[in-house]
Amino acid sequence: MAFDAKAILKNLPSLPGVYRYFDAEGHCLYVGKARDLKRRVSSYFQKKDLTPRIAIMVSQIERLETTVTRSEAEALLLENNLIKSLSPKYNILFRDDKSYPYLKISSESFPRIAYYRGGVDKKSRFYGPYPNAQSVKEAIQILQKVFRLRTCESSVFNNRSRVCLLAQIGRCSGPCVGAISREDYSADVQRAEQFLDGHSDELMTDLQNRMMAHSAALEFEKAAVLRDQIAALSNILHQQAVDTTGGQVDCDIICVKIQNNAVCVNLAMVRGSRHLGDRAYFPTLPKGGETNELEIFEAFVSQHYESLAVPSLIITDVSGDKDDLENLLSELSERKVSVVHNPTGIRRQWLEMCQTNADIHLARHLATTGSQLARLKNLCEVLQIVPPNEDWMKIRMECFDISHTSGEATQASCVVYEGAGMAHNQYRRFNITGIEPGDDYAAMRQAVQRRYQPVSRGEGDLPSIVLIDGGKGQVQVVKEVFEDLGLDTSVIVGVAKGEGRKVGLETLIFADPERKPLTLGRESQALMLIAEIRDEAHRFAITGMRAKRAKVRNSSKLEDIEGIGPKRRQKILSRFGGMRGLRNASVQDIARIDGISTELAQRIYTQIHGQSIALQEQD
Repeated sequence: MAFDAKAILKNLPSLPGVYRYFDAEGHCLYVGKARDLKRRVSSYFQKKDLTPRIAIMVSQIERLETTVTRSEAEALLLENNLIKSLSPKYNILFRDDKSYPYLKISSESFPRIAYYRGGVDKKSRFYGPYPNAQSVKEAIQILQKVFRLRTCESSVFNNRSRVCLLAQIGRCSGPCVGAISREDYSADVQRAEQFLDGHSDELMTDLQNRMMAHSAALEFEKAAVLRDQIAALSNILHQQAVDTTGGQVDCDIICVKIQNNAVCVNLAMVRGSRHLGDRAYFPTLPKGGETNELEIFEAFVSQHYESLAVPSLIITDVSGDKDDLENLLSELSERKVSVVHNPTGIRRQWLEMCQTNADIHLARHLATTGSQLARLKNLCEVLQIVPPNEDWMKIRMECFDISHTSGEATQASCVVYEGAGMAHNQYRRFNITGIEPGDDYAAMRQAVQRRYQPVSRGEGDLPSIVLIDGGKGQVQVVKEVFEDLGLDTSVIVGVAKGEGRKVGLETLIFADPERKPLTLGRESQALMLIAEIRDEAHRFAITGMRAKRAKVRNSSKLEDIEGIGPKRRQKILSRFGGMRGLRNASVQDIARIDGISTELAQRIYTQIHGQSIALQEQD
């Protein structure tokens, strides 16, 4: 055994906490949580039927560290934080992804419904989380159709003088122009909240009673509006009948599928008994042996609920210690959480839907990954690259591109390909400053130097391949930067565009003068992968450049006007909520701002719209 386990285990406490195994070089092998540290850690050294992966890990252990926590829930949170910071070799890792989206109902006088992603606050009401953006957009369309709530930003809402297109087609009640009273609009908001909370039956009854009351009072126009709402809502509920029964409940359905050493964890979300859709995860499995559904399920729960609220019900097809999991999740959420393995009725249908989608997602993932791996292996063969430990998932490529408009708003992009796929959360943009406008060589030099200077100091590793969108000139610039930083120049590969910039005609340029330029041809899998990464770098650069250019131009429209300094510009933008609101403002609206004369308001309007209008007289 690599270290004296008997002596160490003797002094371990029988308390909840987190344990960490390290190898002889100080690299973290595994991070785990335990309700009883002594019992859990001892099991690694006393069992004889360890899986091959765990047996290999145990043989490498040289050091053990433990941290005692007050509860197993605290251990769960600490375990997740340590997995993120230490990236242990034998843990199952779920990639960080964008936060889940929510549907937001604002706290204004006339509340707005909107798509929202980020931290929630106590001022507004948030519904979700939803598994994907499309689910939120579909919910917003329902609320527009049935309850006619506004979706426009406040800067637009506060400055409208006539109804918008949505109001004209019956998707908004027009509160911006007084077409509905505040009381009636608030009532619609309350009904929308009632619908989102899952109280559809009560809502339908209320609408029907109000319609009959208006009809009895001979208020047929009001009755007709309610009739249309009932019809729209009935149609929606009919379409989603399977999702709107089974009791008012919030739950997550989690299914785990393993095939050909690939794993899919499919998460379906039900909120207010409405099925919101599902989302598939494909974790990075540790190398060195098989794993099982229960281990993957526990890893997912540990990492997924670290930052999200736990629903009152978890349905899963993974069998395990139900009581332990319920106790852990209940402690984490500070309320009772039930775990169901064999549901019945509508919940059984939810589970079967989740299982079917898990199979579909995994089959698609295997097909895509197989194609990506084939292209990646072909590229490594062409470039004579051997992956670390023969693990193709360890191949990392970074690609740089420069984008500007005639030298304006120059930006450089750096996109990352790792784990046989694009690693979107590792993309970077560099604002390029202090160079001659249009000097692509200087821009590339600055971007590469800023990216790899920390690497030269030992902060991070050099990628397997550094792709440069450009020919000999750009490659030479990057080579000079690498030589100055003391980095290996053999990883530099330039991608020179062919005739007509057509994919398949590119030439690969190397920093090593002894390596001749390489043309792979249209049928090359390696070149198709390079083209995909290069095009992603170009897309990422140009979107960043356009956003920067728009920001600069919008600001300059005000800065170029005589008499508009920083303070007045701030007043104007604060009053209208930004340039979009200002563009919707009239000359009279602008002139109402303290310190803005009618003449100056006219100049501002002309600068923004490129035309002059006559100032209308006030009544």
